[in-house]
Amino acid sequence: MPRYLFALLTALCLSILCAGCAGNAPEAIATLAPTAVAPTPEEAVAAQPTAANADDAASSDAASAAKTTPAPPPSVTPRIVPTPTPGVTQTPTPAPPATYTFEIVNTYPHDPNAFTQGLVIDEGRLYEGTGRWAESTLREVALETGAVVRSQPLEDQYFGEGITVLGDRIFQLTWQEETGFIYDKATFTPLQTFSYPHEGWGITHDGTRLIVSDGTPTIRFWDPETLQETGRITVRDHEGPLAMLNELEYVDGEIWANIWLTDRIARISPETGDVLGYIDLTGLLDTTTLTQPADVLNGIAFDAASGRLFVTGKLWPALFEIRVVEAGR
Repeated sequence: MPRYLFALLTALCLSILCAGCAGNAPEAIATLAPTAVAPTPEEAVAAQPTAANADDAASSDAASAAKTTPAPPPSVTPRIVPTPTPGVTQTPTPAPPATYTFEIVNTYPHDPNAFTQGLVIDEGRLYEGTGRWAESTLREVALETGAVVRSQPLEDQYFGEGITVLGDRIFQLTWQEETGFIYDKATFTPLQTFSYPHEGWGITHDGTRLIVSDGTPTIRFWDPETLQETGRITVRDHEGPLAMLNELEYVDGEIWANIWLTDRIARISPETGDVLGYIDLTGLLDTTTLTQPADVLNGIAFDAASGRLFVTGKLWPALFEIRVVEAGR
């Protein structure tokens, strides 16, 4: 066979064999190169759930497990650094409040069944607001004997809270019913019912504005005629916002507030909300002499005319006239 024919046949056979091999070749397997890389520290911070969406993030963990954002390198610790708002002056942190204690001046009887929520002295008369559903009252009390001079009950569905006397009217809040009442001071005749969009805890006034607490760090100021909010402050000390502000009293230009579940009274600046001092009344009530359970300290009444200060508590058998003194004096 001539060499050129042999070469031609050889090339033809090889071509046929290659075509057959190509028909039996396995399909190609697709592989993806990583398209996500370890984030920069800024990206890692942005990927962290915020307080507002933490619940949503938790509920979607299972669904998002297959696409978890890669963690930052071990050497990186993500931090959120607050960015100052241009043109806004940062409010300085209040100084640590001063601490005060007390001296007992006088002790008076108090109704041990009175769940005291508000306490006021006005023109020498002592007024008290009591709480609990189906037991709440507005009452006038004889200071020297603790006897109830007159009483106006609330309807059973209301849990009475703080009271204050402004002019010839008495204002009383309720706890969760978002309802308040105004009475004629001389007769206890109900004059008006009003509503507000939050809980009611304590109430006092500075002569022109009603001052209201709701258990949060917020204290509101109301117009006493329209009962509309005209301003508010956030109460805070050097450690941050202070909640559980209960019964209120306006004392020599300061707002004083019982702190619920404690034996302390906070002295608060009405201009800034800063806590100016704490009065520690631990040990005021001798619990070893009790014949029935008593509840927490609650009730502050300041007689501006005489400078006398009175305090009591829920279900306490005594009301105390005290003098505030600096701790360690």
